[in-house]
Amino acid sequence: MNATTNTHRIVVLGAGYTGMLAAIRLARRTRKLDAHITLVNPSERFTERLRMHQIAAGQELADHRIPELLAGSGVVFHRAAAVAIDADARVVTLDDATDLPYDTLIYALGSTTDTSTVPGADHHAWTLNDPRQARRFSHRLTEIAAAAGTVTVVGGGLTGIEAATEIAESHPGLTVTLISAQQPGHMMGDKARAHLNRALDRLGIVRKVGVQVAKVLPDAVRLTTGDLIASDLTLWTAGVKVSPLAAQAGIAVDERGLIVTDTTLRSVSHPEILPIGDAAAVRMPFGVLHGTCQSGMPTAAYAADSLARRLRGKTVKPFRFGYIHQPVSLGRKDAVIQFTEADDTPRRWYLKGRAAVAYKEQVSGSPVPVYKMSKHMNMQVQFANGGRATRAIAC
Repeated sequence: MNATTNTHRIVVLGAGYTGMLAAIRLARRTRKLDAHITLVNPSERFTERLRMHQIAAGQELADHRIPELLAGSGVVFHRAAAVAIDADARVVTLDDATDLPYDTLIYALGSTTDTSTVPGADHHAWTLNDPRQARRFSHRLTEIAAAAGTVTVVGGGLTGIEAATEIAESHPGLTVTLISAQQPGHMMGDKARAHLNRALDRLGIVRKVGVQVAKVLPDAVRLTTGDLIASDLTLWTAGVKVSPLAAQAGIAVDERGLIVTDTTLRSVSHPEILPIGDAAAVRMPFGVLHGTCQSGMPTAAYAADSLARRLRGKTVKPFRFGYIHQPVSLGRKDAVIQFTEADDTPRRWYLKGRAAVAYKEQVSGSPVPVYKMSKHMNMQVQFANGGRATRAIAC
């Protein structure tokens, strides 16, 4: 607490899926307490990361503005980027020369695609990190499509699959190649993966599986096998990295730079810091959670609820989470949903086709309505606590 005031100063860094929910939910939970919440983000536009592949394919999406989403919540929006954290003095320095003191810091800076591991990727490959860049990619894509050119998507994870199918469906004259070290959909069950592969075949997507990229060139991709794949446009979706701010501040991080948390999502080295979403190394008995909106939103809700309880002098139960699904769009007319065990391994059940499209659209479109409703009530954002797979944490 500040020595000269009883106001508890809360700073939320990052207004992505998790930071937005944490700020709005916390504002409601602390409305009768003496708390001041500031949300920091370099852009006023809320980025729907789940839909970036749609922008890249040339589709127009709703323009959600952060100040409008926050209106009436009591959260103060500060447009800037954090450039340093003094974890001992509890001060965040922003790129507009502002110093923001805090009593609690919610660290929600998320992650971005890492183009630093392969030569040429940072200069010649595009990413889906920013909607403005995705829009420029779509303009270039239209030009390439007019010449019946070639596009290469590197990375066979869910983002790569969604991007490749969206591009191939929107621009059928293109030759789209998907490069993946593992089989696309390798985490799914056999039936869901078979549907995914049928969709890739239907859209004419060429697969290069079990190979890796050695170098990205201006008009080609060289594989570690020595093969050269012509590529007028290369989209990089393989690998992620997080902001170095936490490590630079002396906050305990793991080998990937994620902030290490205790069972109540507090930094193990600085308990006044609550890392959430992709920025946090949250360990369940089955392993560390991987960065998805599915797990990120529950960490945000939990961080808001647990902080509000602590400010009221109440005890906090450990965070528990279990996965329920792997939703993947396959263009606008197809999708596949693999339902999972708590540890993200596939169950027998899956959805495909129109039912899966409706399901996926519900998932992708849910965050913004949740923010709006969270100003008035506590919205349900977690549908499983892991059951037996996480019971040991509660003991």
